[in-house]
Amino acid sequence: MANLLRAAATWGLFPWRGYCSGGTQGELSKGFVEALKAVVGSSHVSTAVAVREQHGHDESMHRCQPPDAVVWPQNVEQVSQLAALCYSQGVPIIPFGTGTGLEGGVCAVQGGVCINLTHMDKILELNLEDFSVVVEPGVTRKALNTRLRDSGLWFPVDPGADASLCGMVATGASGTNAVRYGTMRENVLNLEVVLPGGELLHTAGLGRHFRKSAAGYNLTGLFVGSEGTLGLITAATLRLHPAPEATVVATCAFPSVRAAVDSTVHILQAAVPVARIEFLDDVTMDACNKHSQLNCSVAPTLFLEFHGSEQVLAEQLQRAKEITQDNGAFHFSSAKEAEERGRLWAARHSAWYAVLALRPGCKGYSTDVCVPISRLPEILVQTKEDLKAQGLTGAILGHVGDGNFHCLLLVDPEDPEELHRVKAFSELLGRRALALHGTCTGEHGIGLGKRQLLQEEVGAVGMETMRRLKAMLDPRGLMNPGKVL
Repeated sequence: MANLLRAAATWGLFPWRGYCSGGTQGELSKGFVEALKAVVGSSHVSTAVAVREQHGHDESMHRCQPPDAVVWPQNVEQVSQLAALCYSQGVPIIPFGTGTGLEGGVCAVQGGVCINLTHMDKILELNLEDFSVVVEPGVTRKALNTRLRDSGLWFPVDPGADASLCGMVATGASGTNAVRYGTMRENVLNLEVVLPGGELLHTAGLGRHFRKSAAGYNLTGLFVGSEGTLGLITAATLRLHPAPEATVVATCAFPSVRAAVDSTVHILQAAVPVARIEFLDDVTMDACNKHSQLNCSVAPTLFLEFHGSEQVLAEQLQRAKEITQDNGAFHFSSAKEAEERGRLWAARHSAWYAVLALRPGCKGYSTDVCVPISRLPEILVQTKEDLKAQGLTGAILGHVGDGNFHCLLLVDPEDPEELHRVKAFSELLGRRALALHGTCTGEHGIGLGKRQLLQEEVGAVGMETMRRLKAMLDPRGLMNPGKVL
């Protein structure tokens, strides 16, 4: 760390990159590529165009040039050596997990080396009595829960995609269960991080997995949501939860968006302990019916899930039914069987592809915001009106129990005018959320697309503080450059 701090004074934040042969970005010198191979082996380095292009984008519409090379380290020692090598030569470093992000977080805006961490896929330590687990960056959410299946524990943070858990840490992911179990920020106990110069940091101390601490700065929290701009996360110690004794899912349809969202607010105010409460507008429900063979009403709908004992679930279900009917719900049904529950949530998690199918040939643009619960009805109704006013084809859905929702917009990439309207809508939505004392992103992150909105959200002092932290840890500006700041 001391070396990095001293270097900050002499290198500056974004110096000229001198790693390319002939000084031209995009052409790593042969000697540098051979040095990469010496660290991880020839079979774990690729400069093939197809491989580079595959690693140069995520699920978003953000595009730029691909990285100059892709490497697959097998252990933390190799990650450390790769970071030190790249940093010494001024080569940008882009961490890569499963590539399921939605804000261009893995785009190689300045070329460089993409470090794909998916080969590091071991569950290193499982502490059942302490409700914790240590995982490498290649372990996905589904793989972890498969391993935990017979333990009576599970990891509930569920962003929908089968993302890598360390990638979920890097983006501060949440998802459908966050209303009860929290986001990644509440479920990360410790991190192993390779800093830009190759040094190894354990944010809460080596091997520690306590539930609470008042010891010094919260270094773990600093790296949760850092989007690969401060270091490479090579292991995460995560909090586990008891698996629920019983589960029931309910769906209810409403005559209007406001009625559905008012029900959400009232359910939360009544302290009904829902595990999931998801909103799907009429466009989303129509798409899900067609794509997933559901037979639900084409109307604003809530999907609710409850966890607990059989007796407690019956009480929770009845209370939720009363509240939704008081708000005009015209259909309320429940399912206890695992197959039916799985079918409903599979449809919810496939909503992205279902909406894309409504307009074949178009691309999907997704954005999200989060507001205080009390302002949710206001912003959702206004957003629905904005979509109509802009003439955009879009769906609204989200984790409304947290005040977080998403807009999935369909756009013809060959139509500049429509692209402009989509961009204008996204910025308008972000600024409306800020005006309501919310945030420009609840879970997608900043990436490339929301840097200006972040500045408006945290203000000049907040941005300057972030820049200083970045410069202290990454004085050469090589860690995932062009993102967040």
